[in-house]
Amino acid sequence: MEELALHILDLLENALAAGARHILITIVEDEDRDQVTIEVQDDGRGMGPETLQKVLDPFYTTRTTRKVGLGLPLLQATAAQCGGKVALESRPGQGTRVAVTMKLSHPDLPPLGDMGATIATALSREEPVELVYYHRRGPKEFHFSSAWLQLHLGEVPLNCGPVLDWVQRYINKGLAELFGGEGK
Repeated sequence: MEELALHILDLLENALAAGARHILITIVEDEDRDQVTIEVQDDGRGMGPETLQKVLDPFYTTRTTRKVGLGLPLLQATAAQCGGKVALESRPGQGTRVAVTMKLSHPDLPPLGDMGATIATALSREEPVELVYYHRRGPKEFHFSSAWLQLHLGEVPLNCGPVLDWVQRYINKGLAELFGGEGK
């Protein structure tokens, strides 16, 4: 995938398909350690040890619509290409945590991409989900919480068009400030 945001979108789709109602996305860019860590943690149905061992195999999927599941294997390939690795933790009934670490200065590290669109897409579903996105880059931080937004919106649903447009702009503006206007 050409952007990290597309990998994150795939992880969000997996979490939502697993019935997650709370999702935490954390991205930490640590220039001192030359490392970027991306973590997606959910409270979906989780996986047992046997399934967890198979999910990095591209010919394993729980979907009935196709016979391959490329999301996690592609993420693992991107991580390996960038001097990193993928760590998976999951327990049935308790959710899943996917953590990816990569070398921040690696020339093959994909750009972050459109995180605003990624978060807005996850919130566009009919099923309610509480989503928290935290991004730290050195001493700077950006934080988004769908619960905070819902509190301010009252009865207005998060998945209506104008709200999703606002979410996308808000997140991308926050990230632009995080990156000091230098792009992502």
